[in-house]
Amino acid sequence: MSFHNSSSAVDITEIEKRRMSDVRGLDIDERDRDLLQRQRELEDLDDSTKLNWEMIKKLTVCGVAFLNDAYDMFAINIVAMILGFVYYNDAEGADQNTVPKKWDTLIKIAVQIGCLLGQLVLGRLGDKVGRTTIYSASLMIAIITTIASAFSSSMVKGFNVFIVLFIWRVLLGFGIGGDYPLTATIVSEYASPKNRGKLMSAVFACQGFGNVLAPIVGIIVTACFRSSIDNDVRNLDYVWRLIIGLGCIPGVATLYWRLTMEDSKRFQLESVKAAAANADEDMQREKLLAKQHFAEDNAQEDGLLESPNTVLNVALADDKPRRAKTFGQYFSEWRHLKVLLGTSIAWFALDVAFYGINLNSAVVIDAIGFAGDLYQDKPSHFIIRNCLGNIIINILGSVPGYWITVFTIERLGRKTIQLMGFAMLTILYIVLGFAYHKILDKSVAGFIVLFTLAQLFQNFGPNVTTFVIPGEVFPTRFRSTAHGISAAAGKLGAIVAQGGFMQLKDRGGKNQFIDHLLEIFALFMLIGFFVTFWIPESKGKTLEEICDESEEYY
Repeated sequence: MSFHNSSSAVDITEIEKRRMSDVRGLDIDERDRDLLQRQRELEDLDDSTKLNWEMIKKLTVCGVAFLNDAYDMFAINIVAMILGFVYYNDAEGADQNTVPKKWDTLIKIAVQIGCLLGQLVLGRLGDKVGRTTIYSASLMIAIITTIASAFSSSMVKGFNVFIVLFIWRVLLGFGIGGDYPLTATIVSEYASPKNRGKLMSAVFACQGFGNVLAPIVGIIVTACFRSSIDNDVRNLDYVWRLIIGLGCIPGVATLYWRLTMEDSKRFQLESVKAAAANADEDMQREKLLAKQHFAEDNAQEDGLLESPNTVLNVALADDKPRRAKTFGQYFSEWRHLKVLLGTSIAWFALDVAFYGINLNSAVVIDAIGFAGDLYQDKPSHFIIRNCLGNIIINILGSVPGYWITVFTIERLGRKTIQLMGFAMLTILYIVLGFAYHKILDKSVAGFIVLFTLAQLFQNFGPNVTTFVIPGEVFPTRFRSTAHGISAAAGKLGAIVAQGGFMQLKDRGGKNQFIDHLLEIFALFMLIGFFVTFWIPESKGKTLEEICDESEEYY
């Protein structure tokens, strides 16, 4: 899947030669000599890492991946609005031009379901098969399913267009899901401790551009078909398909670069180190079996009845081989498990609010009076106005929040930013929740300011750090798997928000339960704040120092 460039291939043999003389001179157990040598090689990688063309190319590929992913995820806000005009223009009363709640939820939740599965499966394969091979595969899945989504239609007998779109978007989400753990591990393993957090944040910040690009494309495509849409609203059928289909262009543009990317030196060396440790056990066991046979022969000559297994167990105790810990063994220790729980629960808590709001931006646009009249306005005017509202919401708070994090993460630290973000979001959601209707009645501008601050501290806070931290605090052999688990917990939060909490928003009347939902979101932010204390600070440390990778072996 991944085609490697021989000129940039990792020459592990040369690295070994540079360190061999130092290791040979140490008075240590022969079984630890190779492990120590490779440990030092891993540490040397951070000293030799520099920002060059190859790294810039990799960062560009990773950044475009998140721009593309965000576009594909959040374009569904616009598409769902357009589908209401296309398929429910003839409905009566309040149902006119509106997708029924069950179908609206289904198509919005689809990518999150796929992402959850992709993060778990492709994240694990990233550790087992290789980062770049699976990274290339995930993009090809996303490209194919994006195009297929754009051609979704109802069957003559069977699924309607919403179910078909749901199926394709679940598969699209599976491909997108792989980008989270694989992008994080690729960037973290290539970067140096001095700029690792900044580079990981910058790559993830491209998600903000994807959020803005989706409504921009929506405006452009709608404007191109404006006269035909006003004459026949069914012409919007072309618009939503184009909005979805154009989402494959960034992926296609960077596909070749993904296919020619190589796994990092750190991953390659770590794979060799783990293999050496496991091979050491096999070698030692062969020696012990030889000792066992010798002992059996002596026992028979002397008339002893000692069990062969007893002989082997005694030998193992005296000459225990070095072995790489499995995933289960490593995380069976509370000090390691609590870090995984901390990253997972924090991401889950954050995404309950993040996707609960961002997948339902029309609620906020309507609250500030920017949505227009669904029944009286021309469809093209209504769609363009809502797209502009989406752009305004993102530019005011979301995009600046991403880049404030990029420029402060190496100074403030990941843990500090995450704690601050969760604390501020708890306060802001409490204020917005308990005073929601009062604020809107007295000052729409005041509501916009508070909502903008909430968007700002989502991204100058846990939305970025929950992505960065899992890419740093786990051993190389488990990094992609553990990041995938953490990210999947986040997507579970998104599913809970969209499939559960947001179904309550119209309880008591249209959008009448939003204030209570914001109160619930505040509780989740408080949970995220407290579990952050389980997570270590990784600022300025090598990946080996953060998780003490020497303890991967026993």
